[in-house]
Amino acid sequence: MPALNRFHLNGLRAIEVVARQGTLAKAAAELGTTPGAVSQLVIKAEKQLGRQVFQRTPAGLRLTPFGDDLAQHLDAGFALIARGLASATDIQSQVLRVATTLSFAEKWLVPRLADFQASNPTIRVQVDSALGLADLNQSDVDIALRFGTGPWPGTKAEQLSDYRVFPVCSPGIARQLTVPGDLCRANIIRYENARERWEDWAQIAGLTAPLPDGLMFSEAALCFNAAVAGVGVALGWDILLADELRDGRLVRPFKEHVVADFSLWFVTARSRGNDPKVSAFKAWVKRQLKE
Repeated sequence: MPALNRFHLNGLRAIEVVARQGTLAKAAAELGTTPGAVSQLVIKAEKQLGRQVFQRTPAGLRLTPFGDDLAQHLDAGFALIARGLASATDIQSQVLRVATTLSFAEKWLVPRLADFQASNPTIRVQVDSALGLADLNQSDVDIALRFGTGPWPGTKAEQLSDYRVFPVCSPGIARQLTVPGDLCRANIIRYENARERWEDWAQIAGLTAPLPDGLMFSEAALCFNAAVAGVGVALGWDILLADELRDGRLVRPFKEHVVADFSLWFVTARSRGNDPKVSAFKAWVKRQLKE
């Protein structure tokens, strides 16, 4: 490739970024420099090429036919370089992107991640918490820890655990609750997006009187935090509240529980199912759930 030595790589890179971003300002932001510096790089590259890459118009820069053809080749070339560098330095393979709900991330996953990192120091976990379902075939997410009934088209899903739902509260409030009917005079904490509701548990417990409307929260984690703070009685999930129940911050005032119609699932795109870091994370999650 002797001809390549005639051109400065920075100038070609500037042309590729300006063509892709559309303006000098956006290109400068990506390259970490000023619009003026990018403009000078483009001008120098055009002189080396002996052809005009961009037309200067009142509306901004516009690719010439020659520039459009060149930009496509440069885009493909720099993309290959980027993939080669990522492969050579093993950057991409060390990042594990996990999508789950905010409540599961806060209450279960994050408090345990130090254990995973200690066992897998070369894997860097990135957690994406959202209520919406990530499209595992169209995003860079490696794993989704989902709650539902499954399966999800185009994915590889493994059911990890059922969910049991029951009232939880602080020890102080629990001392005021002798029978399920006492809840009719308690502060009830509700989660507005819950699939298993207080009415489901009340039926199992044999309650006929309606429960108070109580307080409403948009996140399950807020419900549980309010219960720990002694605000009232929340409907808890055994997996999410394992730590609070173990250390006594929350207690179960009654033995009755509802088996939820949804489960915890480990979900990946089919193309990522055999990734070693995904397998390591799945094995770790299963161990943690057994504990």
